[in-house]
Amino acid sequence: MQTTPNKRGAGFLAEVLVITYMGAIALAAQLTGIYLLLFPELAALSHDVMTRQRGKWASQPWRIVLTPTLTAAIGLFLARHTSYGAISIALAVAANLLVIKLLKSSIGPAISAGALPMVLDERSWMYPAAIFMGLVGLVAILSVWKRFGPSLGTPSIQFKNESQLLDALEAYPHDRFWVVSLLAFVLILGFAAQLTGLRFILFPPLIVMAYEIFGHPEVPGWMARPALFPVVCVLTATTGVIATHSFQASFIGVMLTVLVSIAILRAFQVHMPPALAVGLLPFVMNSPSMRYPISVGVGTVALTLCYLGRAYARKAFARRASTAGGASEWQAESQRYELR
Repeated sequence: MQTTPNKRGAGFLAEVLVITYMGAIALAAQLTGIYLLLFPELAALSHDVMTRQRGKWASQPWRIVLTPTLTAAIGLFLARHTSYGAISIALAVAANLLVIKLLKSSIGPAISAGALPMVLDERSWMYPAAIFMGLVGLVAILSVWKRFGPSLGTPSIQFKNESQLLDALEAYPHDRFWVVSLLAFVLILGFAAQLTGLRFILFPPLIVMAYEIFGHPEVPGWMARPALFPVVCVLTATTGVIATHSFQASFIGVMLTVLVSIAILRAFQVHMPPALAVGLLPFVMNSPSMRYPISVGVGTVALTLCYLGRAYARKAFARRASTAGGASEWQAESQRYELR
């Protein structure tokens, strides 16, 4: 007999664990002065693997550590030897995609790890080392959580279906021409950021989001309601900016930002881990201001329009191909009739 898991209680405890872990990381960053220990995508990864122990990311613990560490090292190397610009960011993204492909990894947030040094103008080799330490800690906590955490019992059919959809979204992309679409998007927004001086129009978690939806356009998820996507991201970005100024980038501000960001995701009923990273970015920025949420709004609206435009073009092409196919069949049938 199939039973429904106590998903609500276990999910609540998992989110408490995520908030606590991010607070501990922020405190370590504050005490050591290594602010990059607070890798923003660490919140996204933590939330997904803790709340979905059987999920795609949680099933690849060594890739959780290795993939972002390698992409961070590549991104840092490029940041040290090139200047900020659309082409250099696109080059970093392309290199990161190659790493993900070679490792057969599904850890999309690793792309953000590779793009972040370029956006923040980071030059210290402590950056990949800090990411490595944070992710090792996450994997250690995940293994303990899997072993001693609350048992979820036998998943319900609805829970299995939801988990399968999320796993499909987190799997390696398989859509045709998704790499071209992603790199074109990065170049266009990168040039916009370069010309306006608003670097965070192309904020790193946005590249992860573009990677997911361009690679899996058929998977329903948080883009099922496109209008809410920019709203959620702007709200978490605004929360991060306010918390940074109110608590002087302390661990209390980090914990509060993660808490409010999770509440926002719950309120809108979406599973969007990168939105947590959006909220934490102000804690690793120099002098974050309200220009950041505005930039996030511009970037997310641009991605939404690209997604809708691409979906419309795909449907139009499919209809045209269907019509052409029907016409070809009619012509073939006519020719057969004439021969008779």
